[in-house]
Amino acid sequence: MPKVRLFVAYHQPPEPEPFFAHYENVHVGLAKAIPNLESFEWSSLLPGPTGDPAPYALIAELTFASMDDFGAGMASAEGQAAAADVGAFAVNGAEMFVSELKD
Repeated sequence: MPKVRLFVAYHQPPEPEPFFAHYENVHVGLAKAIPNLESFEWSSLLPGPTGDPAPYALIAELTFASMDDFGAGMASAEGQAAAADVGAFAVNGAEMFVSELKD
C-alpha cells in the first residue's frame, strides 16, 4: 500500500505572532498525537524568488502508512481535536491536500 501524505497550507494571518505562538505551543502537540501518524514536519514560508510574499504562512506535512491509517487517524478523537483547533488560530483558513506517495 502506498503511503499517504496530508499537506496543510495555512493562509497568512492578520497577526503573525499569536498565530505562530499558538501553532508551535498548542497545535503541533495536537497534530503529533494523531494515531497512526508516521511523521510530522512543518515549515514557515519565505518570500518567493521575485521577493513576492508567500501566499501561505506555513505548510505542515503529515505522513501515514496508508489511506486506512490516514482515515482512522483523522477520525480519531485526537484527529478531530487537531482539526477543530485550526479554527482557534488560523482565522484566514487553511487548505488541505491529500497525496499518495510514489516511488
